[in-house]
Amino acid sequence: MARVAIMGAGSWGTAFAMICRDAGSEVALWARRADVAHELQTSRTNRAYLPDAVLPEGVDATDDPHAALADADVVVLAVPSIGVEGQLRSWGGAIPTDATLVSLIKGVDVATMRFGSQVIQETLDCDPDRVVVVSGPNLAKECVQRLPAGTVAACPDLDRAEQVQQACMAPYFRVYTNPDRIGVEVGGAVKNVIALAAGIAAGMGFGDNTAATVITRGLAEMQRLGVALGGEALTFSGLAGVGDLVATCTSPKSRNRTVGVRLGQGDSLDQIIASMHMVAEGVKSSSAIVALAERHDVEMPIAEGVVAVIHHGVPAPQMVKSLMERSAKPELYGLPD
Repeated sequence: MARVAIMGAGSWGTAFAMICRDAGSEVALWARRADVAHELQTSRTNRAYLPDAVLPEGVDATDDPHAALADADVVVLAVPSIGVEGQLRSWGGAIPTDATLVSLIKGVDVATMRFGSQVIQETLDCDPDRVVVVSGPNLAKECVQRLPAGTVAACPDLDRAEQVQQACMAPYFRVYTNPDRIGVEVGGAVKNVIALAAGIAAGMGFGDNTAATVITRGLAEMQRLGVALGGEALTFSGLAGVGDLVATCTSPKSRNRTVGVRLGQGDSLDQIIASMHMVAEGVKSSSAIVALAERHDVEMPIAEGVVAVIHHGVPAPQMVKSLMERSAKPELYGLPD
């Protein structure tokens, strides 16, 4: 039985704790706030993030990171991309030296344009092959209902990927391994930005044809960037690519899509953020993703349009008009032959 320490008790961290416990792992769940840890430990609930979830017995919640990390075989980072480096500098020294490190982070550090696995590896100064990325169509509210879902555990070291696979393979949660950590991680970050665009389209009253176009052309942007960064094109046809993209772009449970809908309806970003309890990763990551694309000479017009609306105040109708008036192109372009 693996001992899994999950560092972060937001919606996905809490759901992942349930999944790992249902998979037969011994689970410690660290919450930054003492009141959240107390609630998790005593009532097995996390009303602030997942009000309908009840954690199974055997998940040990604490606000002491050293207690959570003690003797862990697998350490799961389930904090927003904007906070992971600071957290690791605070308690990273307590991570067991050969523990497998798992990133649930679906964003990009804005200041450094690094993905979660890169931040983890560089902050801890560890072997990059210790880091496994887990990503897929995994809406937390559905996972805690134990509805069937799949995900990908990605790492060049397949022994590490298989260790994580076994630690979280529950009866309702099917886990596949993939050596393409880069592609899986790019998919998890870019899909949030495309979901913002899909939400904007829905908020403006557009239909299913528009949604399908945004998803499909968004997938092309995701694939172009992923391949430019060293990922494999085939990865984006899988769960961490098109699978996660479809779920995030179409589900009302998606925070990024929800933000987009409200932008499309005319709400300001400040209004939206002030009313939300949880982070929509795409809002902050979008500018870093576009900057990465520019650095690698990758064309991402949908992502650029999202940045224009969110960060530069361009009205959504003007952004849509600009996208529709782009010069004609073949459908398949921008990838190596």
